[in-house]
Amino acid sequence: MTVNRTPAYATVSTGIAVPGQRPAPAPRVRDLRDRAGRSPRALLFGPADLVVITGLPGSGKSTLMRRAVPGRGIDSQDTRDRFAARLPRLLPYALYRPLVRLAHYAGLHRALRTGQGVVVHDCGTQPWVRAWLAREARRRGGTLHLLLLDVTPGTARAGQRERGRGVSRYAFGRHRRTTARLLGAVERGELPAGCGSAVLLDRAAADALRRIAFTG
Repeated sequence: MTVNRTPAYATVSTGIAVPGQRPAPAPRVRDLRDRAGRSPRALLFGPADLVVITGLPGSGKSTLMRRAVPGRGIDSQDTRDRFAARLPRLLPYALYRPLVRLAHYAGLHRALRTGQGVVVHDCGTQPWVRAWLAREARRRGGTLHLLLLDVTPGTARAGQRERGRGVSRYAFGRHRRTTARLLGAVERGELPAGCGSAVLLDRAAADALRRIAFTG
């Protein structure tokens, strides 16, 4: 399968709307990398759709969600920050990580019960989460979409330093392997089970996005 690089302005459901034209069914994969200032400013999905944002730690997932999905995203980093604000600073994250994950998935469950479109931060190492979201999307008559941030390991490490929260070498290596496998599969047109489409973003394309919304 050939990854599509046609200029576009907004993704509508599983298609891309070009001003002045009727939206046409889009290929399952849209590549928005290397567009040199021609990236879309908004991605628009159907009202019952679900969106997963994935990529390396430090690739900019949380930053993108806070800018483009205010109030409509479920981000595990937000849950971690809330716990960290209430606990002693010297307490290792590993000790309360199970509570963070439990609270994160409980919040995701509540968001899904509303029946509205939801954007979810996924680190890429939990495929069962995507399987859960795919089932939920089918149940509500929508589609699960994947937004994959493709940045170099060096860029991701720099992003971790900027936010003051790094991951261990072992954990980062595990993320690199799983993200590389996912990226390679998507570039071949092989989407994760249950995903209806994927959008590939580099840092410039992610920075250009100002809105991820659900219409209809």
